[in-house]
Amino acid sequence: MIEYILIPEEKMKKLKKDRRWELELKKYTDVKIGLNDGVTIEGDSFQVLKVKEIIKAFSRGFNFDDTIDLFDDDYALETINITDFVGKSKERQIVIRGRLIGTRGKIKNMIEKFSNTRIAIYGKTVSVIGKWNDIKVAKDAIEMLLGGAKHNTVYRFLEKYKVE
Repeated sequence: MIEYILIPEEKMKKLKKDRRWELELKKYTDVKIGLNDGVTIEGDSFQVLKVKEIIKAFSRGFNFDDTIDLFDDDYALETINITDFVGKSKERQIVIRGRLIGTRGKIKNMIEKFSNTRIAIYGKTVSVIGKWNDIKVAKDAIEMLLGGAKHNTVYRFLEKYKVE
């Protein structure tokens, strides 16, 4: 099976510059990866799909150390499009990204801590890596913020989840 993925130019430059990620992937799979205008993945179907998900996660702002968990079937990648909530206004997207990150990353880190996930905010998307149940909690918290909920409301929601 052969898959082709287009990723942002700046991420492609990172892939080409630092090839340590290839060695890391070789520990888990025996797929062949080519870098041209995009990423070409060739090999066993199941392994190709796993590597494709890892490359997608990298292109969404995660580092490779965070994406390796995706080899475990209990972990998944969920992507939320910010424009689905706030429209195409660039100014509004900047404000919303700021709300999701919080002062010095406080809100983002809090969601990650309480839901036991990792979050990347890149461009027009928010991506979450974690176990399925944990992703649901993180996604609910993120969607609350995207919908205009106050930080304190989201904090109480996360505390309630952690107690349960």
